[in-house]
This record gives sequence, structure tokens and C-alpha cells, in this order.
Amino acid sequence: MVLKKKKEVQVDAFLLDHQKLEKLQRFSKAEEQNLASLLLHCAQLSNGIQQIQCIKQIIPLMKKMDPNSACDPMVKTCLDILGETYFSLSIKNPLKKVLASLLNGLPEQFMTLAVQSFVCCLREELKTTDIYLYRKVLDNLASCMEDFSLGRASIKNLFEEVLQFLVKSLLDIQEENRKNHGNRIVQTQLMHDLLVAIKVSMMLVQKLQENIQGSLWKHHESFVWQSMCSLLKSSTDFLMDATLLQTVQTTSGLAVILFTKAMYEPVEGLPSLVSDLLLGSVKHTDVPAWFVSNCGTLCMEELPDSVLLFLCHGALAMLEWKNGSMGENGEKLLLDIASVLLSLSSELKESSMAASLSRILAIWTNSALAALISGSPNLKIKLNGNSDLIGKLLEYIYTHWEHPLDAVRHQTKLIFKNLLQIHRTTITGSNEKSDPFFARLVKRLLSLEWHVKGKYGCLGCLVECVGTENILQLDRTIPVQILDVMSDQSLAPYASDLLETMFTNHKAHFTLSFQESTWIDQWHDIWVSPLLVILCEGNHDQTTYIIDYYLPKLLKCSPDSLGYMIRILQASADANLGSCSARGALGALMACLRTARAHGHLELSNIMSNGLISTECIKQGLVHQHNQVCIDALGLLCETHRSTEIVSMEEMQLIQFFMMYNLNSQSPSVRQQICSLLRKLFCRIQESSQVLYKLEQNKTKEELLENSTKRHPLGILQQYKEFMSSVCDRLFEALFPGSSHPTRFSSLTILGSVAEIFSVPEGQVRIFHLDQEIDSTRVQTLIQCFASTFEEVKALAFKLLMKLRDVAFKLQDSENLGLLFQAAVDLSTSTKPYDCVTASYLLNFLVHHKGLQHICLEQWVEHNAEMDENTSVSTVEVNTLAVIKLLLANVEEEIFRARKSLLQAAASFPMYGRVHCITGALQQLPFNNLALVAEWKEMVARLILMSYRLSAVVSPVVQSSSPEGLIPMDSDSESAGRLQMILHEIQPQDTNDYFMQAKILKEHCKVQSEKLADCRPMESISTEIRGEERQTCDVTAQMVLVCCWRSMKEVSLLLGTLCKLLPSQATSEPSDGLITVEQVKNIGDYFKHHLLQSRHRGAFELAYAGFVQLTEMLSRCDSESLRKMPEQWLSYVLEEIKSCDPSSTLCATRRSAGIPFYIQALLASEPKKSKTDLLKMTMKELIPLAAPLNESSVIPQVHALNILRALFRDTRLGENIMPYVADGIQAAVLGFMSPVWAVRNSSTLLFSALITRIFGVKRGKDENSKKNRLIVQHFSVSGRLHTSKSLSKTK
Repeated sequence: MVLKKKKEVQVDAFLLDHQKLEKLQRFSKAEEQNLASLLLHCAQLSNGIQQIQCIKQIIPLMKKMDPNSACDPMVKTCLDILGETYFSLSIKNPLKKVLASLLNGLPEQFMTLAVQSFVCCLREELKTTDIYLYRKVLDNLASCMEDFSLGRASIKNLFEEVLQFLVKSLLDIQEENRKNHGNRIVQTQLMHDLLVAIKVSMMLVQKLQENIQGSLWKHHESFVWQSMCSLLKSSTDFLMDATLLQTVQTTSGLAVILFTKAMYEPVEGLPSLVSDLLLGSVKHTDVPAWFVSNCGTLCMEELPDSVLLFLCHGALAMLEWKNGSMGENGEKLLLDIASVLLSLSSELKESSMAASLSRILAIWTNSALAALISGSPNLKIKLNGNSDLIGKLLEYIYTHWEHPLDAVRHQTKLIFKNLLQIHRTTITGSNEKSDPFFARLVKRLLSLEWHVKGKYGCLGCLVECVGTENILQLDRTIPVQILDVMSDQSLAPYASDLLETMFTNHKAHFTLSFQESTWIDQWHDIWVSPLLVILCEGNHDQTTYIIDYYLPKLLKCSPDSLGYMIRILQASADANLGSCSARGALGALMACLRTARAHGHLELSNIMSNGLISTECIKQGLVHQHNQVCIDALGLLCETHRSTEIVSMEEMQLIQFFMMYNLNSQSPSVRQQICSLLRKLFCRIQESSQVLYKLEQNKTKEELLENSTKRHPLGILQQYKEFMSSVCDRLFEALFPGSSHPTRFSSLTILGSVAEIFSVPEGQVRIFHLDQEIDSTRVQTLIQCFASTFEEVKALAFKLLMKLRDVAFKLQDSENLGLLFQAAVDLSTSTKPYDCVTASYLLNFLVHHKGLQHICLEQWVEHNAEMDENTSVSTVEVNTLAVIKLLLANVEEEIFRARKSLLQAAASFPMYGRVHCITGALQQLPFNNLALVAEWKEMVARLILMSYRLSAVVSPVVQSSSPEGLIPMDSDSESAGRLQMILHEIQPQDTNDYFMQAKILKEHCKVQSEKLADCRPMESISTEIRGEERQTCDVTAQMVLVCCWRSMKEVSLLLGTLCKLLPSQATSEPSDGLITVEQVKNIGDYFKHHLLQSRHRGAFELAYAGFVQLTEMLSRCDSESLRKMPEQWLSYVLEEIKSCDPSSTLCATRRSAGIPFYIQALLASEPKKSKTDLLKMTMKELIPLAAPLNESSVIPQVHALNILRALFRDTRLGENIMPYVADGIQAAVLGFMSPVWAVRNSSTLLFSALITRIFGVKRGKDENSKKNRLIVQHFSVSGRLHTSKSLSKTK
């Protein structure tokens, strides 16, 4: 049973202006419905779906009209309005397609009038001059040519105007793109517009070819000819422009071939021209002058590799390969394209280019198949499986079938499949199963190890050619070998697909070969018996993957085999119950039954009533020693093929039995599976209850009497209610104080599912109300879960309380709320880090209470009466603002005290807790819909200032060269003297006496409130929190460090959260935003400073988290100055790394500290579909630094090696980093020879990262395991190591 969310179709309604509505009203008739009144009614509807239903009535109405009514002004007015409506709708609006479909059925007598209306509307569209509105016109042109006869007729009438618009749009968009160089957002939009313009131009030439014929090549001075030349020239320019998106270049390659094909004469010479272009052998005297003038850049001897690739694509897609229409020249071109593509395969390293090449090679194989049907004998010889060309293509397959890109692997399999079809075509009439070429391929593939993923797909293709039986004759143990491989998850999908192909083909072979079903036992022995043995005795991973991947496919192929499985396993279930490490026959039986029921191959009630499986047997499975057997038994009860299948009483009893023993599972994965399965059960109860309600409503009294002996729908619904109530009772009982983390996690997750599933939308009957099961004790139980040391428990409890907050607040009196708020404020300054997380969740829950201002906050924060009068302000916004004011006031005071004594702050009032609570409160606010904008502006400014002050206090510790051991832990004077230097290094202030000498801090944690008031008056609740007693605080170095790095962490996260407020500001006025551009720039400088200065890993890692939020926001920002900041920062830090400046503060130890993180954040912010200019710039600078020609620049070399290591490990850079792998390995290996230890160390770390990047993560414990190997061909693709002269010198 798969849970799918129902996707609602959104249709935007169209609107008519006042003038059009008046026209329709003038022609409308009250006494009867006519075309005008129907259209008027449709326009007055506000729902798009209703408008679709209304529009569908137009054509039937027009078919009933008098044929002479075409002269009626009302009809013309209505057709004009329909035309204007069509062109005003977005191309994605379903209304547009519905309207086009209806107008295709327009009666003949109205067609001329309709074409006139559409021509008039289209002419107005073509007058558009705003470049940024071209896209709408282009979309309209495209939709007119897509199966819309009326639209195509309109374009035919305005062919020259449309052609002129397309020429103009291509030139204008190209120029606008040039003007906006550097503005990625605008450029991306323009490039997509350009792509659409090229596609529409091609569509025009393809679908309206008759408009070009006759006037095109006979008169080179004609407007159409000149326009086509302009389109060809523009397409050539786009093809050669490497700064454009790859999709634009690819489409331009198609356009160049298409336009040339339309203009070239004689057509028979076109294949020769394309061959000469690809081979760089074009002679200007042999080609028309118009081609040289428009495509002169393509006539060079050496075209860029990408241009060659896209031209090959264009030739394959746009030329006619069927029926041998291009003759011998076409066959030569086909072979030339293959040789060019194979030569490019060793040159193109970028992932996008490698994917395109594999896709184009697959297209080539399709074209070759088409050409072979009517091809010459010579072509069949050259495309035979024994030919050199097919051999090279097979080498490409073997090299790329384990490529890191899924797209390349998929296309490689497709190429192999097509090559087999090509060979079959060349040997038509011969015996395929005994063909030597196929036999060699089978033997070669079987000789490879089973860890080679590409082997599986290719073997599957061969099975279709030679049959499973012929392969099994070579080795009968192949099915068992493949099943043994399935303990590796990375191989399991490939193995299961191959097995499915083999056993399906084998069954078909047996069915055709034998008349009776005597073959089924033999088939079971080969494909089912090995499966049952492994399910009983196999290891956990192997059995899990076989059940997930193989078993469903086997049952789908042969559902009757389930009976065979049950008989075999039942016979040995009593003797082989399994253990904690093996499923045994009982576990295998549960797995088979679960899979069969989930895929609709059995009904549980049937097998239980027939005695095939007993309740006791299922109970044994539910409490089995092996976790997965318990899960399979539970899955048998919860998972069904139909989501509306009624839950039986036996199933409910078994579920209750299961919950008694399994809520405290220690395995996280088992807990997640339990919660997921129970969620499916609850969904089934909810959906089946809706069916039962409808059934009850539709029953007549006679039916009720007839079915009185059966289960009554109302009786089942009552059983559902009682079952859900007992489940909730059990779950709340499990949340007792002191209950384990696994029990709490399971109970809260399941309760959350209950609350979500049974809160149904209006119109559906609600079978169960969780809020009716809630009382004050249970609310208190959920609140106590906030005290758990596990944050996931806090999060689950908070999520559940938010769903039940209305009833929860009703059950809490004012006194209790006050105590909860006091506890939250106290916990926000605890020295235990998890306490501040508790405080954050508690405050985030309490801010939803309407009376929080009066009950808790008035005694500490000045109350604004105007907020009460302003009813548009939400409770959450008012309360959150007040809570943040309170927390901010306290943290400002604590920062003031920490400046005097950081040690005392670490021991008594660490400040990070308050900041954490502020960040948490901000994250749940809807910043796009705030009412108190002025107050929030002031608050954001104060928060930023507070962040800088707190950072200034704690940064000396985390930026120290030795942050982990700062405070001496003894009072020995000699030891203290040795540490005096460190203490001076981190001294935050000259007046801070705690850093002037080494000593044990034994001081009052409480400073007299009167002195504080004299120094800095501020509202605070510190007195109430800490009391008046004196106490001794023994401060360790770890306490100070934790206080400091956690404070830095929270400051970074707070600033990162605040940066997200910038996109929410209104239009172009900076003053309308909650945060200004200047503040964002300052925050960026802050992050830059601390990432490049911090020594403590925890500090710069967490500053990195906030900095990533900032850089992602900057990349999407409209402000050009902000958008260019990442590039400026990157250039600055790369220059500083190269400079070797002795005064540089960059950290050369600790693996360059935060520098790699800083650069990672800047590069990862680049849009994924961009040209990755920042990455290219960075690698261009770092590669020479990492492998310098002289030994003078050691520190830059260390930095470069450390940064490269971080970049190669960063998964977000994906395959964009792969072209630099070879240079990275070269730098790492050369670094091993350095006399400097730091260089050798960094080189070793880089080499390790590169090995992981090339070979993937380690897939086995055995270092020499075949799973951890890579075929030599693919390794040579990953790096040009064998050609490196520098490396050869190191041998």
C-alpha cells in the first residue's frame, strides 16, 4: 500500500475588462441562452475549473446555431473576445488547451470569421517591443502551432510578420543578455527566453514548410530568404557562444542543421557538407556563398569539441535516415558521426558534456537501425558485430557502464541493447542463438566478476537475444551466484532486474516448449528454492534486499508460486523458528506473506480461515527475537494492496498485542519502520471508515435486514473508535516519567501520526478525535517530554502539542502557565547545553497562548496597549516580540558582565542559551506577513548589534592558537607562570583581571544587583533566577571553551536567520525591509572575519552554517552589489592565499582551519544549472598553487591542498568537480616529495579524498575486496594520470 497525497489541480480563472463585459451584456438575452450570455456567465465565474466546464458548452451551442448567423455581429464580438482570451492566458493554464481543443471543432461556417479574429489578435501580439514580454508572445506562437488548426491558419496568414518578429526577438534577447553580463538571475531568464525563441523558429520552419517553398531559394533577395539567413546566422552565433547555457547551444545545433536543410540545394549534397563540417575539411569553393557568409565560423579546420558534439546531434535529429533517402553520402555521414563521437568521448570531461555525448551516441544507434533497414550491403558489413566500429562502441560501453552519472549508465545500457539489434539486423535469416558474436559477448560478460554493475544490464539485454536456457547451459549456478551478490545494496537493484529478465524469459520458454504444466517444478527448483534457503539462513542484509527487490518481482511473474512457498516453509516452521541472527522458516514465511499481501496476491482473512496460517503463528512472528521478523509480521497486518480494505477484529487484537512488547525497540531503523507501518494502518482505518459511512448511508432497510448476520458498518466503526482509544491509552501510558528514549520516540511519533491522519478536512466524517482523549495530566506528560536530553523527543512533543494547542491551553490555568514560563526563562541560561533547547521549545509553545502577555510578560516587559487594540496583529507575533525583548534585555546585561569576567559567565550565566531561544522564536514567525514592521526593524538592528558584542567577548578564545587549554587547573605558581603567555594572548579586555593571572576561580556567581544597577540600568530577572547565596565555581578550560564556541555557534545561526529577511522586503525600497543592504554586507564581513580567523573547529564549522545561509540568499538577490559579493570575497581570499604576506592572519595549521569552509560556502552558493564560473576560477588558481614549480611558497601550497581536499569531498559540487580529479591527484602525489612535513601531510589527506571521489565510498571491510575496485578503463577516464610527465619523473 503506497500513501499518495492527492494533488489538487489549480486553474487560474480568466477575467474580462469592463468594456468587453458591456459588449457581452448588450448581446445577451434574458429569455434564452445565446453565445454572448454563455460567455458572459463564464467570465463572471471566479473558479477556473468551473470556467472550463462552462466553456465546453460553447461549441455544442454554436453547432445548433443557424448557418446564416455567421454574419451576426454578436458572433464576431464573441469570437474576438475568445481570441483575446486565448492569447491572454498563460501557456501552463489548462484553460488555454481546453479552449484550443474546443475551437478545433468549430463549425465550418464560423471558421473564416474566427481566423480573422485570431489574426487580428496575433497581429497585436507581434507589435510587442518589451524584451521581457517576448516570452509571452513566443509561448502564444508555440501554442498556436501545437495541434491547433485555427492558430496555425492565423500564423500562415501572418507568416512574414511572425518570421520578422522571431528574427528581431533573437537579436534583441542576445543583445540584452550581453548588457546584463554578470547578473545571473536576469541572464538565466533571458537564456530560457532565447531557448524558447529558437524552438519556435524551428517549429515554424518544420510545420509551415509550404510557406517557405517557392519564394525561398528562387529569389535570394526575397524577405523570407533574408529572414532565413538571419535565423541561420543567429543560430550559428549561439552554437559557438560557450557562455550560453548548454541547452541553448544544443538547440542551436539542431536549428543550424534544420535551417541549412531547408535552404540547401541540391538536398543530396547536404550530407557531404555536414561530413566536411565535422571533419574540418570544408572548402569554401565547394559551398554556397550564403552558407559561408552566415556560417563561416563553422568552416574552420578545428571546431570546439562542444560544437562538434552539438552538430552531430543536429545531424542525427534533423536529417532523414529512413528509406535510404540520402544514399551513399548519408551512409558515409552516419559512419563519420560515429567516429567523431567516439573521438570526443576521450576529450569531453565535464559531467554535462559526458551525459550529452552518451545520449547522442544512443540516438546514433537508433539512426543506424533506421538506416540499416534500406541500407546497402556495404553498410551492413561495416555495422556488423565483428566490425571495428562496433568493437569501438563496445569499448565505450565497457568504459562507461560504471560511470558516476546515472544518465550515462542508463544510456550505455541503451547503446548496448541497440548494438545487439543492429547486429541482429545485419544477420537476418541466421540462427541468432548460435551466432558467434552473441556467444562471445555472453562468455565475456560471464567471465567478469559479479561486482561489476554494468554486467547486469548487458546480460539482461543478451537474455532477450539468446534466451535464459542457453545461458544456464553454460552455468546452472548463475541464479544462486546472483542471489549471493544481493547482500550488497548497491548491487541488489541490478541483480534483481537481471533475475527478473531471466526467470520471465525462462517461464515463457517453458510455456512454449511444454504443453502441460509439468515444467513448474523444474522452474521452482531453479528460481524459488534457492530463494527460500537464503530467506531462512541468509544474513540480514542479503535477506532484506532479496525481499525488497527480488521477491515482489518473482510473485508478480508467478503468483501461484506463493502456495509452493507456504507449503515448504510451513513444513519446517516449527523446527526452524530462527534466532536473533537468522530469520528461520517462520521469518521467511512472514516475509513471503507480507510481500504477497502488500502486492495483492492474497487476502489475510482467506488464508487464516483456510488454516494456512494461524493466529498463534503470527503472534510468534510479532515477538520474534529477530527484529526484521517482527517488522514483517507487523507489515503483514498493516500493509494491503487496497487502502480501503477493512481492518478485522483479529488484526486489531494482534496490533495491540504487538504494541505491548515492541515500543521500546533499541534499533532506530526498527522504530522508524514500526511507526511507518502503523501510520499505514491508521490511514487504512480512516479511508475504510469513509467507505463504511457511505455504505451505511446508501443502504435500504431491506438490505440492513438481509445483512444483519454479517458485520454491520456501524459496528465496525465503533470497533475502530474503541481500538484507536485503546491505542492512545497505551501510548500515553508509555510516556511515564523516566521512560526510555526509544519508548518516548515511538509513542510520540505514533501519536503524531494519529493526530495528523484523523484531523480530516471538511466534508469528511471524522471517526476519531484525539483531542477528546486529552486531559490535563496528558498535557503535562507531553510538556515533561521537553525535559528529555534527546532533541528529537522534544521536537516530536512540540509538534504534537502544536496540533493539540487549543485543548492544551484550555487545560492549563494561569498559575501553571506562569510556572512554565518562569522555568523556560531559567533554563535559557543553564550551563547544560540541552537545557536551552528545552527552553526554546517551551517558549515556542507558550507564545501561541493569547493570554501570555497578561499572565507572564507584564512583570518584565513594558506592555503596549496599542497592540491589543490592533486586531490585525497575530497573537504569535505579539508574544514572540515580547519574549525576544525579554531575552535580548537579559543577554545584553550578561554580555556586559561577561566583558568583566568571562570565567564567571562560563560558570554561571553562559549566554548562548538566550541567543538559541531568540533564533528559535524567529524561525517560526511568518516574516512575509508581519504587522509590527517598525518594531521588528528596531528589534533586528538590536539583535545584530548584540551578536557583534557577544562575538567580540568570546572570539579571543576560539581564535586563539590553542583554544582547547586556556585556563590553568591548579594554583601552582610555576605552572601559572608558564601559562601567562597564553592568558595574555586571549585577554578580552585590559580590565579583565581573570585573564591577568592563572588561578582557580572561587568567586561569587552573584554580583550585587545594586552595583549592576549603578553600572548599567536594565530590566532583568537575574535576581529571581539565581538567588542571593554565595557559591564556589570551579571553572575548567572546557567550560570556558564550551561557553565560547557555543556562543559563536548561536551568533552565526542567528545572523544567518536574520539574513533571510532581506528577500522579504518590498520592491525597490530598502527601507521597507526588516534588514537593510548595509546590514547584510556587515554580516558578510563578520562571517568572513571569523571563518578566516577562528582556530576552533566547532566555531568555524558553525559559522560556516550561518555563512551558507547568507551566500544562498545573496545568489538569489536582486541587488547587483549584493549578488557580486561572493565573487569579490572569493577573489580577495584567493589573492591573500597567493600573496605569501608575512602579516597575513590566515591560519596555516589545523588543516587551514576555516578557510576551506569559507571557500566551500562561496562555491556551493552558485546556481546548480549555471556555468560554475566561480568553481572554474577557484580551480584555475588553486591547482598551480598546490603543485608549485618552486619550493618557496610552502604556506600557499598547504592552503591550496587543504582547500582542494574540502572541495573534492563536497557532495554539493557533484560532478562539476570531476574534470579536476587528474590535476588533484597529480598535485597530491607530487606533494609527497616535499621536504616540508605540512605539505606531505596535506597531500596525504588530499589523496585520500580523491581516492574516495574516484572509487566511491569503501564498500567492504576487506581492503582488497573486489567491491573496492574500479575497472582500468574507467579509472583512465577519471584521470589522465598515465600521460602526466611530471608524475613519470617521480617513479
